[in-house]
Amino acid sequence: MARTRGSWTGGTLTARSLLKPQDVARAVFHPAWIPQPLDPSVERLKRFRVIAGAVASLGVFTFIEGGFEFTELLENAMTASVVLLFLTPLTVGAMLWVWRRGGTVRQLRVPLVNSLLLLLLFVGCVAAVLALVQTVNGSANPVVIIGAGMTMMWMLIFTAYGAVRVSGNFFGTAAVHRCLPPLLAVVTSWLMAVPDLVTGDLHGLSLTLGIIFILGAPLTVTAIALLEMRRLKRRYGIRLKAHPATQAPALGPAPPMPAGMPPAGAPYLPPQGNPYGRPHVPGGQHPYAPQPPYNPQHPYGG
Repeated sequence: MARTRGSWTGGTLTARSLLKPQDVARAVFHPAWIPQPLDPSVERLKRFRVIAGAVASLGVFTFIEGGFEFTELLENAMTASVVLLFLTPLTVGAMLWVWRRGGTVRQLRVPLVNSLLLLLLFVGCVAAVLALVQTVNGSANPVVIIGAGMTMMWMLIFTAYGAVRVSGNFFGTAAVHRCLPPLLAVVTSWLMAVPDLVTGDLHGLSLTLGIIFILGAPLTVTAIALLEMRRLKRRYGIRLKAHPATQAPALGPAPPMPAGMPPAGAPYLPPQGNPYGRPHVPGGQHPYAPQPPYNPQHPYGG
């Protein structure tokens, strides 16, 4: 799965696409090298997982407290992105150690590099949006405010749509192993919840509501991710602990053969019938017709 020039976006972007940041985000953050989904049911589970992950990232308690601020949200997103920058390689590295008996890292070098580039790209976009917001808020120059503000709005839409995309494919790690996106979603959601539980920071909520809002999202993400991996295992034979090079998932039934073609595994027979029949050569036998077997008692072997 080597990445060639122009294959990142699949050649779908044009100059007119820049007017629609959501289309650019769709092409950039869900690149062409990410494998196609195996099953619609798995994709539906992935959507539910993305929604639950968004709840875990934003935090329902932020809105309940009444202290929601856009800049604070971006700062939290930047902190979460930096955490992902270290957490994702560590988790993938741990799985590479688990897979060491089934294959080598060299076999996965291309998708690993592509996933890392996608992660760095997303973290850079979040940092750019935060820098633009701070520039607009801290400047009194109308030209700077207008220019940076327009760029900020484009980047904000672009990054928001990109966040939805990378939450589904988790930085393209499905190209490495189909089970990596749900695994990383579980690790990330719990990493965001555990510090609040350990420190007892319930963000002004009561004990019951605090535990519900803190544990609700990671528990939901975990349940959906486990179900997603279970379906991948039962339907396609994809196991988290197995090296990707040792797994060849079944892609479902083969497409129907065109009319007139023989079934799979059957030898091809010419449609005209017996090629050695007399009708092919009027007035005599076909020159290549099968002859009687060799008779050793005949003086000439006939």
